[in-house]
Amino acid sequence: MRIQSCLDAVKKADRLVDALRLADELAVEAGRDGGVRNLRLLRSTISGPDQVAAIAAIHALAQVSDEEADRLLAELLSSDQGFIREHAAWAHGSRTPRSKSVGRLIGLVHTGGFAGMLAQRTLEDWAATVPETVTVGLEGALLGVVDEAGRYRLVETLGLVEHETAIHLLERIARDTREAESIRVAAVVALGQHSCSEDTTTYLEAIAREDGLLAQAARLTLADLAEAAAPRPDPGIPGQGLTIAQLFLHADIDAHLSHAGSGDTGGIATLLVRLGDALVHGHGNHPASATPAPEADGRSTVSRVVTLSRGGLDEAARSLDTLRETATGHVYGRVPLLQGPMTSATAWPLRVAARRGIHRILTSLGRVDALHLRMADVGSLAAFDVARKLEIPVVFTVAPDPHAVINSMDLSGQLTRENFGSIDELEHFWFRARLVQRLAATAAHTVFFPRPELARDMKELVGLDMALEPERHTVIPEGIDLKVIDRAVAEAQELASGGQGSEPLVQLRELLARLPEERRGKPLLISVGRFHRVKGMATIVAAWAGSDLQQRANLLLVGGNLNHPSPDEREQLERIDALVDPRSRERAGLILSGHRPNDTVARWVAAARTGIPGLAAGAGIYVCGSLKEEFGIALLEAMASGLLVVAPDSGGPATYLEQGHTGFLTATWDTARLRTAILEALDSAAAETSQERATYSRSVVEADFTVQAMARALAKVYSDVHHADVELQRELVFVP
Repeated sequence: MRIQSCLDAVKKADRLVDALRLADELAVEAGRDGGVRNLRLLRSTISGPDQVAAIAAIHALAQVSDEEADRLLAELLSSDQGFIREHAAWAHGSRTPRSKSVGRLIGLVHTGGFAGMLAQRTLEDWAATVPETVTVGLEGALLGVVDEAGRYRLVETLGLVEHETAIHLLERIARDTREAESIRVAAVVALGQHSCSEDTTTYLEAIAREDGLLAQAARLTLADLAEAAAPRPDPGIPGQGLTIAQLFLHADIDAHLSHAGSGDTGGIATLLVRLGDALVHGHGNHPASATPAPEADGRSTVSRVVTLSRGGLDEAARSLDTLRETATGHVYGRVPLLQGPMTSATAWPLRVAARRGIHRILTSLGRVDALHLRMADVGSLAAFDVARKLEIPVVFTVAPDPHAVINSMDLSGQLTRENFGSIDELEHFWFRARLVQRLAATAAHTVFFPRPELARDMKELVGLDMALEPERHTVIPEGIDLKVIDRAVAEAQELASGGQGSEPLVQLRELLARLPEERRGKPLLISVGRFHRVKGMATIVAAWAGSDLQQRANLLLVGGNLNHPSPDEREQLERIDALVDPRSRERAGLILSGHRPNDTVARWVAAARTGIPGLAAGAGIYVCGSLKEEFGIALLEAMASGLLVVAPDSGGPATYLEQGHTGFLTATWDTARLRTAILEALDSAAAETSQERATYSRSVVEADFTVQAMARALAKVYSDVHHADVELQRELVFVP
């Protein structure tokens, strides 16, 4: 009866995030007590209307050691409901290999998507014990599959099998000129993970001298083969300069932040660039022999930061050369994902390509003292596997994501027990929540953003008790580069005083000049970020359009690729277009600028405060419509510019925003409450008669939220993690 009680608890949980945690107890109990009655109970729950309980029951079923459980799980792989197939493929990974499921798992790999990634992951695990079974299944599937995308996925999976037959198949496909180039590339890249024959190595060397994608892939494969036998470098000695790796794969991150707001390139890209620079401040790109001096207290300094992001095969090869030649400073590594850019929600099938690219970079660096992961995405999933293999300590920034989003959508009624599975099929809430828990539990150190009730939220939303092992946890706020903001404010003030203005401000004037005469001279509401439902850009438009707000202020949304929108961007644009006719946006007072470089954005935000003569009044407002904001780089930048801000009342903003003074906190998921908060902010800004409040807003940021302060705090964390790793390695050496 214990399974019944656990299942009832899942069904009766007040919040969906509670149900996710209670599902763990159900799975544990199912592993203790199977039986025919309990199998029937789980099966009926899977086919019931409560999709949260159905998912919980699938994972509970996977813990039952029973042939009937095997049969039921195999059937679920062919369910007509996508979320059932996905969770069944995932659940199979916790069981010993079952030949009756191999064919269906391969079928999911062929189909692709998130379910294909989960099936591929399970097959990779099974291949460790039954490589012949998996190889035979894949070989047979390749005989009948002709579509290029499907063959690509099958060949990539074949590359995960350490078996002589699998390697021979890869060698044959790599040479087969009848195969599509992408499939041959998949085979060539996979060969870098195996011991190839001398003949194949000679072949790779020959095509590496040619041009094209296949040649680029061959060059990277040869680099992989050359690094394969290299032992892990000595962890070093205390006081030696540290090498820290950080990554975000859903962006083309460069030192100039030229893609800000495009696709998934948001505040995280800005943060990694500014933070990397701050961490190595004082350490230029010196020769490999240069060794930075230790700090006065004996801690190691950070001398090299490597930021990993996506890139093409040729970019990846060039970045390897740069990384090998650069001993100090902030450098960038490119991970070739072998497919076009994808949003974070759809990028999970890139797991294998991401893992290989990350492994290639980290091994090329010599010694890596810590790898900092920040998100529950495919990059963190892949990088964690690499770090574990290379024995690199992981620092993980823990945030209640997707937990906070689930809770907000639950409160707003957008997410229910009846539609959870369908939405999970798009957002992968369950998998991401489990990934956060796994990373937090196994990281060498965890970092947290400040929150008003941090310990409580971590325990209630994530299930993490910070009181346990407190030495493993550090609270560090994010920070911004005030020099960038101060330059932007100075330029905006010059423009407001009648000056010509810099090129970014000229661009803003050109945008505002599209407004009809009657809309000019109103203050600006401005928001900067990705066009994604979590960022709430369409919600801001809904709060503004057709209300008093629209009469009082114009709205400028900065971000997104307007010409070639991703599915997420298209969803937000369609919602916006339903609210404001796209043919008359400017006439209505709405301006969509698309993504702009970070320095440009800083000047536009500053101009919303100072105003632009003849086009926009001063005393504008920065609006963040996010469902959740873990801390808020853009909010801090707006505050430092002197703007009043409107922000979510949950998460990090509540720790630095003073209600009614530096900004207004509200339930941003509620359109009416968001509208009220913006109106209050406009009234407050209009009533100001001095710079006192704006000066105070900047001082709050300067005191506690600069990127330099963040870098100092993280440098101590990295140093402590490194020293602990050195001591551990020494202890292992002396173990009898």
